[in-house]
Amino acid sequence: MLVSGAGHFGRPNERQAPLTLSQETARETPRVSRRRPIPFAAEPAAPPNDGPLAKAVLASLEDSKAEDIVKVDLAGKTTIADVMIIATGRSSVHVGAIADRIARACREAGYPSPRIEGQPLCDWVLLDLGDAIVHIFRPEVRQFYNLEKLWSADRPGETRAS
Repeated sequence: MLVSGAGHFGRPNERQAPLTLSQETARETPRVSRRRPIPFAAEPAAPPNDGPLAKAVLASLEDSKAEDIVKVDLAGKTTIADVMIIATGRSSVHVGAIADRIARACREAGYPSPRIEGQPLCDWVLLDLGDAIVHIFRPEVRQFYNLEKLWSADRPGETRAS
């Protein structure tokens, strides 16, 4: 192999014109857009708080005598879920029973089994239902963490509608 010039390999007398952008694009075949058009929605979808999953969870909470039930709409605030439901149980045993009842109600309604955290101590049990997150607290723990205030707050630059 012969080396000639600064950084050129090949035959010493062979020179090629530099390739310009117009020459590159002329050789390429035109690209066809593969994007599908977004269908126009005639009316907005129902809010996630009114979904069948949220209704099943709320009915289960009412049946199991949960207290201070609060729904927080998470749409536009985070992508982890559409709705967060927070409730209080009177004791650790009650919190565990509420969590078991919600998990059973979700399975009976045809939803996948929720992922459950905090079951052994039952001070704070979290159920991840996919589109909904359910927090069940003992009263002292709920007052300490105050999730309603944290997640109900407006994003920076937003004002609350009066």
